[in-house]
Amino acid sequence: MARDLARTGKRVLILEWGPGGPIRGAFRDYVRQQLVPGKSLLLTPERLGMVRGITTGGSSLFFYATCFPVPFEMLRAHGVDLREAVEEARRELPIAPLKDEMMTPMANRIMQSARQLGLPWQRLDKFLYQDRWRPGLPFGYYGDPHGVKWSARNYVEEAVAGGATLWNGARAIRVVVEGKQATGVELVMRGERRVVSAPVIVVAAGGIGSPLVLRASGIEEAGRDFFFDPLLTVCGTMRDVALGPSEIPMSAGLLQRDEGYMLADMALPRGCHFLFTAQAGKLRRLFAFRSTARIMVKVRDALGGRLTDSGGVRKRLSTEDRDRLHRGEQSARRILAEAGATDIYRTGFMAAHPGGTAKIGQVVDANLETRFRNLYVCDCSVIPEPWGLPPTLTLVGLGKRLARHLSGGVADKPVA
Repeated sequence: MARDLARTGKRVLILEWGPGGPIRGAFRDYVRQQLVPGKSLLLTPERLGMVRGITTGGSSLFFYATCFPVPFEMLRAHGVDLREAVEEARRELPIAPLKDEMMTPMANRIMQSARQLGLPWQRLDKFLYQDRWRPGLPFGYYGDPHGVKWSARNYVEEAVAGGATLWNGARAIRVVVEGKQATGVELVMRGERRVVSAPVIVVAAGGIGSPLVLRASGIEEAGRDFFFDPLLTVCGTMRDVALGPSEIPMSAGLLQRDEGYMLADMALPRGCHFLFTAQAGKLRRLFAFRSTARIMVKVRDALGGRLTDSGGVRKRLSTEDRDRLHRGEQSARRILAEAGATDIYRTGFMAAHPGGTAKIGQVVDANLETRFRNLYVCDCSVIPEPWGLPPTLTLVGLGKRLARHLSGGVADKPVA
């Protein structure tokens, strides 16, 4: 949204809580920007871990670059038509299934085994500049310094090149509202509180961050009855095929819409392998990194729970959520067994993609505007219903649609 508005000549200020700087792909940067307890690493009462990237580009710096279909019909039922915006996004983003040489032996083995069981396992669309890829190039789990993986930072850099201003280390606390209209943002930067004024404010702090800002601004109903896409991984030991240095996670998979879950091959960096294997109590498998095959199971969870005012996640898995996870786990076990894996086990539960905390039709209208004039929300928090899939393309479409709305209806006014 910031990039598209800057291109129309709008004055845009981006307030980013996290750091910027070059992308180095270093584990220490990943820890600092996505694994800080209570900030970027959050735990539910059931000890489900949920991470969010707090840096320029957000979680997309660390995501697995998989592009899933947009829930057009669901959004249209709430008055939002994203088809034109998403078509535009597809024209400018590097979205395509992996080419043959990027499919590794492990990913191919899992795909062949799923198909032998009659499952429609297919290559998944990826946000990758595949012409920049070279054999042996590692995947950018901790951010991609090679520029193969697209991230939202690309858009931020284009916005700044187009005239937008970016402030890093600027944590938005609340939106200043005078009467029924937003007029500015109160923030903390370098330990100092200050207020910046703008006639249009867009909150885009994510499914956890945005409702906290909205609550502090007087919209108390934000942050209730949300989804967070629970997941687990099923692992097994392979004797005749090994993970390679160019393994790309979620190369292929399947979506069982009626069952409410999806499966995909799931390569991990070595550090995450140690963490998840230890969590599962499989200590003798700690150093079997290259021989471990993984399948991720992600489900569409029921709405529920609430966020505390400090950002705590108070939500528990429902019986239906657990049933879906179990059914997906059993399917993944069958695939790994067909592939020849032994010592099959599952890891603990995690959660991803929190959203629905500022829903269209409840907190914002179909133009993503709140009850306060010129205060908008544009991120996963506005999604009105769960659908259990990574929302990246949907969010890009929402950003483009909102940029069109603002550029058409707000002439020559700055945006924060």
